[in-house]
Amino acid sequence: MNPGAGANAASAYRPRDVVNAPAIKQRIRERSAARGDSEEIAAWLANHFYRHVIGNLDADPPAVQPVSTQAELLRLHRHAAPAAWALERLREHAARQPLSPDRPAADGSAPLWWVEPDSAPLLALESRLLEFLSTRRGTALEGKLQRINCPQALARWTLEHLAFARRSDSGWAEHRPGAIRPLLRGQLGVFVEFDAQSPDLRAEMAYESQMMRHCLGQFSERGALRGGYGEHYAEACEQGRLRLFSYRTGTAQPRITVSAQVRDDGRLRIDQIKGKQNRPPIARYLADVLALLNHLDTDGEAPADALAMGIVRRPAQLLATGSAAAWCAASELHTEAEQLWLLQSHPVLLEQLDIRSPLMQWLVAARRDTVPVPAFERMPRSAALQQSLELARRRAGSPATPGTPGRTGNPR
Repeated sequence: MNPGAGANAASAYRPRDVVNAPAIKQRIRERSAARGDSEEIAAWLANHFYRHVIGNLDADPPAVQPVSTQAELLRLHRHAAPAAWALERLREHAARQPLSPDRPAADGSAPLWWVEPDSAPLLALESRLLEFLSTRRGTALEGKLQRINCPQALARWTLEHLAFARRSDSGWAEHRPGAIRPLLRGQLGVFVEFDAQSPDLRAEMAYESQMMRHCLGQFSERGALRGGYGEHYAEACEQGRLRLFSYRTGTAQPRITVSAQVRDDGRLRIDQIKGKQNRPPIARYLADVLALLNHLDTDGEAPADALAMGIVRRPAQLLATGSAAAWCAASELHTEAEQLWLLQSHPVLLEQLDIRSPLMQWLVAARRDTVPVPAFERMPRSAALQQSLELARRRAGSPATPGTPGRTGNPR
């Protein structure tokens, strides 16, 4: 037994006061139960992953947000009554460090934090850890998962995937045409689906992994096609819990791998959309990826991989007319309602918008500390908005805003 193990585990997680911590732990447990995680994996997630999310998760708003005022806290709580200790903490903070009404405290001085329990960055990290944890059978960690903390698990995952990429160079798997079936022809290639009933399923997964240099078909026992990361995905596919798709061009050359979890109601939740070496697919395949997503019967969740491609899924309230596709590029959001939704849900993608709505322009200007700099700098401004920004600059004694004389720096 390592007497320093407890101290090392504790030091792996930074202190941070997250006001909705109980809701985060509850959602982690609910997702574990819905997936049917083993008792050991569920316990590890409720302990180490929860502590990592609370202390270490670093993501853009709205996934992770500093809370410096009661107004911010009430907005995030959807106007439900916040905890008394949180309100007291904000009062103490305001007394020590009065805030300007025009500008909240810098992130580093925020007394409280809010972490969305089901944000795309959080779910992507959870998926990566599940992949790692479920492939520990036959390793020194089997039955001893609590001995490894979350940063260590993520580091091990990274090292193992680098090793997979090197192993792929040796070339050992052959394409098995009988293990896939055509699903959807695109502009530049065709999406195929892996046949879960095919005896060659695992061999074709190994081929996909070799060509794409990722872990989908990386089996620890190459000859038997068993164990390791490949077992995690193959077992889920064979049991009907996961569907796998591959975008092929030319002579069966894989370009994109897509995985989707099968929900209890039969609908799909897109899990991963990977280009080679787990990078986002290249831009020229965007239209075909959108075609696949709109072809499948999916739920409303857009994974981090989709957002990395600039892809979003319009919520139900924006699809009432039935004329727009559910999945689209963020740059296709033109109406004020659509752009307001993006500002609230995925502000990191605002720079892809052509912002013409005066309301949107005022809101982006008001939130210029939390939106991408290009979105603010390229945005057209009405004369009234430009005048207000100039007045605010003069009051604060800061450099001029874009479009005014003397402007040289970042609007923040």
